[in-house]
Amino acid sequence: MTAAQPSRQPSIKRYLEHPRGGPTVLRIVLGTQLRKLREARGISREDAGESIRASHAKISRLELGRVGYKDRDVADLLTLYGVLDENERADFLTLARQASTPGWWHRYGDVLPSWFETLIGLEEAASVIRTYEVQFVPGLLQTEDYARAVTRLGHPRASAVEIERRVALRMARQQLLTSAEAPRVWAVMDEAALRRALGGNEVMRAQLEHLIETAALPNVTLQIAPFSVGGLAAAGGPVTILRFQEPDLPDIVYLEQLTSALYLDKADDVDNYLAVMDRLCAEAEPPGRTGRFLREILDGMKD
Repeated sequence: MTAAQPSRQPSIKRYLEHPRGGPTVLRIVLGTQLRKLREARGISREDAGESIRASHAKISRLELGRVGYKDRDVADLLTLYGVLDENERADFLTLARQASTPGWWHRYGDVLPSWFETLIGLEEAASVIRTYEVQFVPGLLQTEDYARAVTRLGHPRASAVEIERRVALRMARQQLLTSAEAPRVWAVMDEAALRRALGGNEVMRAQLEHLIETAALPNVTLQIAPFSVGGLAAAGGPVTILRFQEPDLPDIVYLEQLTSALYLDKADDVDNYLAVMDRLCAEAEPPGRTGRFLREILDGMKD
């Protein structure tokens, strides 16, 4: 082995032996390792792209985990990067194949846009999910009827079948909360989202009761930002921050828009949003007050 050739990648072995998070995360891990190999050899994205008969833009997408991997492309990149050990190459290729295996959510491909598919894959691997919502109850905490009302609002021209498919997907996501490796979910909700009786009073009552029950889970923390706070640190829209135990995965900020989403992973961006989230948690009612606050809203609802 020459001095320039990287040593065996322990993180690759770890993911092969203890895969977690599905193909989305495996693609990111593999892309990160390939980027490190390329940079260690001082090879440009343009030259890497030429080696697999593609553009530098495709190399960028591969390294970000945005697209799937072909065995031939991975093999050619490994050769270019000086990874010649057969066992090490086999590990990379095995991971590439696992990263191309469809996740459970692919059965909802008819109603699942690619920009949202990424979030579901990241949720599966996250150890902590922090979220702030202004208008709605967070998707992971919604009841079926409330989710149906939200879906109808966002997709007014969708058929009844499509609505039910979207609701079923949202309910399937929520199984994460009680799984064996459930992440810690820390949600801050604006009081406005709780006062707006989306779907009618009966639906909203059930949703508030569900929030009380869910907040009692050991891995769920729920805070409410009351009207009395006035201006909030995250004025403008919802924010979700995902954190992972794996050192190869940086914290990721998810910003959902009407028909797309932004995923931020640069340190400066993430640090700014983490500071905003910390301020939100400090401004909101403490978690110990959440149950009583929700009960007060329930008691004040008219029949």
